Parts: sequence; C-alpha cells; structure tokens
Amino acid sequence: MPTVRVRKDPSATAERQILQAAADLLRAGGIDALSTRAVAMAAGVQPPVIYRRFGDKKRLLDAVTRFVFDQYIADKRRLIATYPDPLRELEHLWDLHVDFGLTHPDCYLLAYAYSGRDKMSACAAQSFALLHGVVAELGNQGRLRISVERAAALIRSAGLSVVLALMPLPAHERDPEISRVLRDSTLSAVVLDEFEPQQALWNVSARALALREELCACHADTLSESERALLGEWLDELAKEP
Repeated sequence: MPTVRVRKDPSATAERQILQAAADLLRAGGIDALSTRAVAMAAGVQPPVIYRRFGDKKRLLDAVTRFVFDQYIADKRRLIATYPDPLRELEHLWDLHVDFGLTHPDCYLLAYAYSGRDKMSACAAQSFALLHGVVAELGNQGRLRISVERAAALIRSAGLSVVLALMPLPAHERDPEISRVLRDSTLSAVVLDEFEPQQALWNVSARALALREELCACHADTLSESERALLGEWLDELAKEP
C-alpha cells in the first residue's frame, strides 16, 4: 500500500507560530510587550508577514485572545465531560476560570473587560454559553433555588469579581481561600442543599424551574405557541423565589 503523505500548510504553521509567540509575550510582559517587531522576532518571521496576516495591533490582539481562549474552552469542555454531577462541574469550572484569569491576566481583561460597553466579547460569550448549559442541567434536575438565567448570571458575576479582585495582588499575597469561600457561598445561594433531597423534590419553585427548562428544551407540537408562552409565564411566576 502506498504511503499517504499529508501536505502541511506552511501558512497555517506560520500563523500558529506567530500567535503562540504573541501569546507568550502577552503573558510575560502584557499588552505593551506585544509590538509587531517583538512578535516577529519571537516567531522568527519578518514584520511584514504579521501586517499581511493580521493588519493592525488590535486585530493581532483579537486573534491572540481567541487563540489563548481556544485552549481554555477546550479545557472547559473536557472538564464538563469528566463529571456526571453538574454541581461538581460548576465547582471545577469556577476553579478553572479563576486559574485562567490569574495565569493570563491581559488575555482575560481583553476578553472580559475591554470588549466595549453593552456587549460581551465572542470569547466571553462562548465561555458563558458553556456555563449556562451546566446551570440549565441543574435546573432540569430541579436543584436550583432561582431561575437558570439569574443563577448563571450570578455565578458569572461572582467569578469575574474574584478574578478582578485577586489580579492586582502579587502572587504571594493572593489568598486561595477567598476564591473557595466565594465559590461555595455563591453555589449555595443558587443550588438546593444536596443533603435534603426530599426538600428538593417537594420544593414548588425548584419543580417549576425544572419544568420550565424541559419546556424550553422540548420541541414537541403538543402545545401551540400561545399555550407554551402562557405556560411559561405561569411557571416563571411559580419559580420566583419568595
């Protein structure tokens, strides 16, 4: 049988070298270290190559942010696939989020803080969608105290807060217990106590939330659009926390 040779795309290889070099510079020296000349030297290419591929510095920063975030998103997907319990997934997703933010502070700020007013960057939106999916699974199991949307937003906001609070501190001054305590208190505020399964079973709010999630996921034509909307309104009222 003849040997099949896979032809490598030299342009793709060069682009990855540039992005990896830029990511290393960003992590080591911040945004100011990311000059075209410095990236070109680190990647072993001429500066015009970077201009042709990425244009100005903003586009290069956007590309580097996506490049670094791709690995983070891949890690999140692997983590979600590892744990059968969505609550355990949330605990580990929180830890991964904080670790990523403190390990890649400038990339984190580019994705979460410098994306502009009244909008979420594509990287942050992709990350939040994965978080929302895990929270929705808890809602589907009837384990939430509040709505899926509010629970996901609360977890996201708390995670952002702890990263931004710890980021300015020198590494030796960061107390890891702060993140753990805030994580546990945040999850306790949105998830019913796992040691009280009967309470969860009979909790009207939790059951309404679970049915609401099932209604959103179900595409059966048993109900008309107006009936689904009305039922959704009733369930939203029942799901409101006292």
